[in-house]
Amino acid sequence: MSKKKVLVCGATGFIGRNLVERLSKRENLEVYGTYHEKNSVKIPNVEFIGADLRDREQVFNITKNKDIVMHMAAVTSGSEDIQNRPYIHVTDNMIMNHLLLRACFENSVGHFIYPSCTVIYGPSEKGLKEKDFDPSKEMVQKYFGVGWMKYSTEKFSEFFSGLGRTKHTIFRHSNVYGPHDKFDLEKGHVFGAKVKEIMSANDGKEIVIWGSKEDNDVIKRDLIYVEDLMDCIEMSIDQQEAPYGLYNVGCGKGISINELVKKIISASGKKLGIAYDTTKPTMPTSLWLDCSKAREE
Repeated sequence: MSKKKVLVCGATGFIGRNLVERLSKRENLEVYGTYHEKNSVKIPNVEFIGADLRDREQVFNITKNKDIVMHMAAVTSGSEDIQNRPYIHVTDNMIMNHLLLRACFENSVGHFIYPSCTVIYGPSEKGLKEKDFDPSKEMVQKYFGVGWMKYSTEKFSEFFSGLGRTKHTIFRHSNVYGPHDKFDLEKGHVFGAKVKEIMSANDGKEIVIWGSKEDNDVIKRDLIYVEDLMDCIEMSIDQQEAPYGLYNVGCGKGISINELVKKIISASGKKLGIAYDTTKPTMPTSLWLDCSKAREE
């Protein structure tokens, strides 16, 4: 049996790198990964390709003769940019998404996989199902740009799946953490940023959380370990039969920011306090996912 050719776009990023490391161990796959501008990552059985995914010709060429394309490339950053420069997550991502969708159709790629995001959902005190998203309701303002970018890509993916050449899978995944995350105070998401801050701190220091103690007791997030997301992606390759699949993927329960920070401090073995900066903005939204559809299918 010939090997399927898999292209992972954004293979040097957080999710993409974990993905090529996982897929490279499968004997039935021939794995390719894209990087932008420079690459220092070397993984056995993975061929890396330099590409600007905003260039139509390059996108068309790298998707030729591929059986599966996984689009894990994106302009991403942390909560500070979401607060102060939310527009940076929109334009380039839209260009990449649309060029890849079209190229996969034109090149008759068998399967397209894309990670959407749970920022499209509104705040909730219950586990949210895929059908709970209501596009007629306003998104949280700070997530408006990135949320509509993600949702519109979901719908155009559904559109291309209906043309009959390519199967599509969309994962609305919760906050991912694990190896190769951005452990960076400015560019990382809450988990990676707090790991960096805590592991860099000396005993006796206070770890600063944005907002009040009360807010951070109430605000909850759904977190998923990156290897669990990889499991779900692999199952979609092997088991999905429908031409279009849309799935929530998460832990299925929420953890408060306070509880998360306390867990990281405990795991570090350090003696650290917690302080609150109420002058800094917070995202006063809690949500977690009902993942029963992915579990059933």
